[in-house]
Amino acid sequence: MEDIKCDLLVIGAGSGGLSVAAGASQMGASVVLLEGHEMGGDCLNFGCVPSKALIASGKAAHTQAHSAQYGVADQVPQVDYAAAKAHVKDVIAQIEPMDSQERFEGFGVRVIREFGKFVSPRVVEAGAHRITARRVIVATGSSPFVPPIPGLADVPYLTNETLFELTETPTHLLIIGGGPIGMEMAQAHQRLGIQVTVIEGAKALGRDDPEMAGFVLDNLRAEGVEIAEDAMAKEISGSEGGITVETQDGRSFTGSHLLVAVGRKANMERLNLEAAGIETTRTGIKVDASLKTTNRRVYAIGDVAGGAQFTHVAGYQAGVIIRLALFGLPAKARTDHIPYATYTDPELAQIGPSEAEAREIYGDKLSVVRFDIGHNDRLIAERKAEGLIKAMVVKGRPVGVSIAGPQAGELINLWALVIANKLKMSAVAGMVAPYPTVGEINKRVAGAYFSPQLFDNPRVKQVVGLVQRWLP
Repeated sequence: MEDIKCDLLVIGAGSGGLSVAAGASQMGASVVLLEGHEMGGDCLNFGCVPSKALIASGKAAHTQAHSAQYGVADQVPQVDYAAAKAHVKDVIAQIEPMDSQERFEGFGVRVIREFGKFVSPRVVEAGAHRITARRVIVATGSSPFVPPIPGLADVPYLTNETLFELTETPTHLLIIGGGPIGMEMAQAHQRLGIQVTVIEGAKALGRDDPEMAGFVLDNLRAEGVEIAEDAMAKEISGSEGGITVETQDGRSFTGSHLLVAVGRKANMERLNLEAAGIETTRTGIKVDASLKTTNRRVYAIGDVAGGAQFTHVAGYQAGVIIRLALFGLPAKARTDHIPYATYTDPELAQIGPSEAEAREIYGDKLSVVRFDIGHNDRLIAERKAEGLIKAMVVKGRPVGVSIAGPQAGELINLWALVIANKLKMSAVAGMVAPYPTVGEINKRVAGAYFSPQLFDNPRVKQVVGLVQRWLP
């Protein structure tokens, strides 16, 4: 067995692990990176990238079928499901070199394509390698959670790790789980001409502001997606081409294919964490505010750390680790400035608390500013002027923003900047946005916040009257 010593050992070549490895190596640290599966992790191979590529296929089909409003005749789209999946693979292939073993070896990283496991608090074994590192970063990500529903193990089912390999066209796709993954894939498949039923045990898009989620779900239902809520799966039966899901309230749904999208679980099984003295929680590895585990030499980032499971969170946490492990500087991971988005059409985006959460936290100190996206001239021109944006403001500072509408994932970026830097609404009001752009919406929200203070204020009118009398 080869003995290797290094400054930093990174376990997992997903978003977080790759960011740490690249940054640390280019700054002069000796880095070993372990990956027993695919370089690029879930996001590149089974998550963010392929799902958005399939969503783009669905959008193209939907546009063809709904173009008459622009003076262009509607056309029934001729969908080739296998070709759509080939498009997905091509998109992955174009991005793949950025996450490749060759690229990271070019940075000076020693890449070992094996799974790693702890054999002591400081030593990790991976295949024929025994690695002793000054610091270890666990970034093993997460994988689909498959619930123990009676009968599920006896029928063929898909997860996000197998869905994008499917090339035969489903006639009726059943999806268990109405979260972001389930709803994104539901709409994409519906737009590709496939009948879709979503079976959700509670409320679809339940972690989002109910008003915003309702707007999106109404649009999906209007497109033909069947969404069954409060439908907890009780039993599954059938075989390939004919799968039936029975729910606890007596409903029954039958389809040709089944996608399980009920959440994710942290990848910890292979790590032998007990040997390193690393404690875990129900959701992942136990970490403190500095992402340090119960072993002071080991950190955990990304999905495996049990927090918000987003690629951009893992990337952000990688920056915290660079500060801590390379420079020995104090650093803590924040969560208040982390946005997220669901890429349905219309999109959903959120940063900070929702309206209900903010009212519970701030009480009477909270102001909620609403702006109807339908008043945006660019979106009116594009026949997409529907949606809502809400800003939760305390003492002139936004603490949370909810958006439901076109390009919500893009619009939330400005609010992420504002909240990350603790800016006030006046900073947004002072921005000049080119006309006509969708981004003007954010400035209009700030305007809606200040309007009552300026236009409904008797003192302001009194002062203006006095000034006008004195001005020459």
